[in-house]
Amino acid sequence: MTKRHAPTRPLKSGQTVARAVAGALALAAVSGPALAIDSLVFELPGSARDLRAPLAEASQLAAANRAGTTDSHEVFSAALSDYERLVTTLYARGYYSSVIHIRIDGREAAEISSLNVPDEIRDIVVSIDPGPLFRFGTVSVGPLAKNTVLPEGFAPGKKARSPVIGAAATAGVAGWQVLGYPKAKLAGQTVIADHATHRIDADLTLAPGPQLRFGDFSFTGAEGVRNGRVRAIAGVPRGKLFTPDNLSRVNTRLLRSGAFKSVSLRQAEVPNPDGTLDLSATLIEEKPHRIGFGGEIASLDGATVSGYWLHRNILGGAERLRLDGEISGIGAQQGGTDFKFGATVTRPATFDPDTALSLGATVARLNEEDFNSYNYGVNVGLEHIFSKSLTGTVGLAFDYSDVTDSTGSTTFKTLSLPVGLIWDKRDVALNASKGFYINARLTPFTDIGDSTLGTRAYADTRAYQGFADKRFVLAARAQAGSILGADLRDTPRDMLFYSGGPGTVRGHPYQSLGVFVLSPTQRSGGRSFFATSAEVRVGVTDTIGVVGFYDAGFVGAGELFDQGGNWHSGAGMGMRYNTGIGPIRLDLALPVSGDGGEGLQFYIGIGQAF
Repeated sequence: MTKRHAPTRPLKSGQTVARAVAGALALAAVSGPALAIDSLVFELPGSARDLRAPLAEASQLAAANRAGTTDSHEVFSAALSDYERLVTTLYARGYYSSVIHIRIDGREAAEISSLNVPDEIRDIVVSIDPGPLFRFGTVSVGPLAKNTVLPEGFAPGKKARSPVIGAAATAGVAGWQVLGYPKAKLAGQTVIADHATHRIDADLTLAPGPQLRFGDFSFTGAEGVRNGRVRAIAGVPRGKLFTPDNLSRVNTRLLRSGAFKSVSLRQAEVPNPDGTLDLSATLIEEKPHRIGFGGEIASLDGATVSGYWLHRNILGGAERLRLDGEISGIGAQQGGTDFKFGATVTRPATFDPDTALSLGATVARLNEEDFNSYNYGVNVGLEHIFSKSLTGTVGLAFDYSDVTDSTGSTTFKTLSLPVGLIWDKRDVALNASKGFYINARLTPFTDIGDSTLGTRAYADTRAYQGFADKRFVLAARAQAGSILGADLRDTPRDMLFYSGGPGTVRGHPYQSLGVFVLSPTQRSGGRSFFATSAEVRVGVTDTIGVVGFYDAGFVGAGELFDQGGNWHSGAGMGMRYNTGIGPIRLDLALPVSGDGGEGLQFYIGIGQAF
């Protein structure tokens, strides 16, 4: 920042606070045994009451006092640094004529020699006169690119907060970069503080530079991944405008591949004569293996444990092999123990940089209350990343299941074409406080050797809204599904819909709500389904939260909702303990309506219920 007039007066010995400090406010005071500081007091006029908190937060002396620092040299160093820190804080709030005294046992800290620091420091008084509030006078920044939006506060008459000047320069440069001018920069600035009129005049000059396009791409650090695959994954758009969005996509693709834990992109200093700009990357490869575990427990439904083993870059092209296993229903009071194991190979950058190919196989044994089955499946799928929030999938799957239920034994040989779309605008996936999430899937299927044709439709929608700095969060969820075209008897049992349990209606046992079509005494899943949940989440502390919730669910025998279906509902309260990987969840729920409820149930897991 170029200053024509110094915005602060020099801090000299004997300088007094311009305003009377008879009404001074103590921002912090500590007394106790003879440590490095017996007493630390901040004083400033009552008219500057709103500055107390930010000044105390910026002060190194206050931080040292809170930490119980006992070394007098460290305290003295903190005092010297506070002159600049406090002045900077005042600049940020529009005060450019401040007078600051920091007195250590009656002596100005700035006048104490660093070679003669007292062995013991007893009392420190920090006196702050912020002076008058400055406002912007004449402001200008240019030349500006089309559609550049400057900070609202960078205007005549607004508080002359120093960060706003920097934000205006940043916005001006960014406006050019968005249009393909990566070398745009702030070429000069003149900031004048007029102490007589209490105003700041700011003139910022931008240099857009030439419009450039992506040129060559080079990289280092990818020893285990083939060069051609690195280039395919990065997808550098050679010949396209060199914009921040295109640059960000390159970075995201390389990290998303899972082969690299660090990606550092650097543009060339000098453009090429043909109007292109080369890009280089420094890559650090991830460790080849990763392992993870998870678990949940419910009072009636038993425990679920899961785990996976991941091998990155298994074939030298950033391919990932993932082995998954899950055992559920351990100790369940209804049904039995289920097993599921699977293997998936995923190849990023197939066909284009944002499309991944996956090949998978699964083996499962389901021991449910109304049926038992052995399932085997293979699948191939494509996942395309349209944007940071939108992902689409399409696949082809074959599943073989041998089912035993009240009707006898049935074999299903199902060929399906699952298509899905996920739109995720949540701020944090495991603990959202704003945004929404939509997962919609359409799965046409047929039984090989049979005339059965059907489609399974399912949608899961969630919305979140935080209040009072996200201390209160309202969360809502709605799920809906339908089996279209196929009769219930001809539909694979694991495609039918149930309700009950932690994923639908808490307070009722897992899959406790269904229909009685296959047998008048034996329940099965239905062809239509709807469930809704509402939660009020309250943060008690930074780590502890409480939740109140209400869930309701419906299952019917027809394609759409019909009078032959049944409803049930449940409600309860829960606690959350926030960790670095997501909140630990404890929910207590009771049935409110419908059959199947068996009193109080509890659920423990990681992450919010939805």
